[in-house]
Amino acid sequence: MRLFLIPISTSRVLIYARPLQKDLAKELSVLDRVTTKAAETWAKWEEAEKGWKKHLVTWGNRVQQRIPYEEWGLKSIPSFEAQKRLDNTHGENKIDVLFPGNAVRQETITTLLRTIATERQELHKKKMIWSLILAPITAPFGLVPVIPNIPFFYVAYRGWSHWRALNGSKHLEHLVEKNLLKPISFPALEQLYAKRASRALDSAKIDTPHSEVVEEIEQSEDRILLKMSDAKKLATILEAPELALEAERAIIQVREQLEAAKAKNAEQNDEKKSS
Repeated sequence: MRLFLIPISTSRVLIYARPLQKDLAKELSVLDRVTTKAAETWAKWEEAEKGWKKHLVTWGNRVQQRIPYEEWGLKSIPSFEAQKRLDNTHGENKIDVLFPGNAVRQETITTLLRTIATERQELHKKKMIWSLILAPITAPFGLVPVIPNIPFFYVAYRGWSHWRALNGSKHLEHLVEKNLLKPISFPALEQLYAKRASRALDSAKIDTPHSEVVEEIEQSEDRILLKMSDAKKLATILEAPELALEAERAIIQVREQLEAAKAKNAEQNDEKKSS
């Protein structure tokens, strides 16, 4: 397993775990097989031109886009036990954490990862428990003929999603506390972020020293760093095709959040002026 820290804005990052080739070669667990089968079924439903399958897929994709990118990132990290099954040496050697050294200060990596690992644990635990409580309540909807029990499947999916994110966060916390992470500033990421920082920040230039760029990023207001087209570039640079979708989702969500915050501040300023 290898971890990536991807700054989306000057103060928000996406964490993503990519399995190594030797991990992919291992036998899939029962849960992985079920997940793969569900993905294949969903892909077939996406081909439907009309009917309940088309409506369900459209609604489902919108729901998935609204799931916080932080949750998706934690879900990409397998549980410690699952990774141990794939690699019996896991927990003995350090895990590489690739990041752009001109966008994140290396000395802050451990603190940043600890925050990512712990800040949402209680939320995912509570949401998972509520999903387990609601699942039996929604089960009777399955008596309706023809149409699948959408409420039950939705609640079950969200419960599974929170469970995966909770396990991922605990695994990450374990790696942090046991000092099993090895931060590595990746040159190809540095090249990409040198261009993005020079565009997002007022004074940063492509050839500005890393320490100065990082300092300016830390002192600036929260600004988006990546463009939508950068998602595929990141996936190519890091040889992680699945990262493209995760990065796109994070970019969209962070951009919307920043725009909403900007609009709210403008509204508050207008109210102050009028009063």
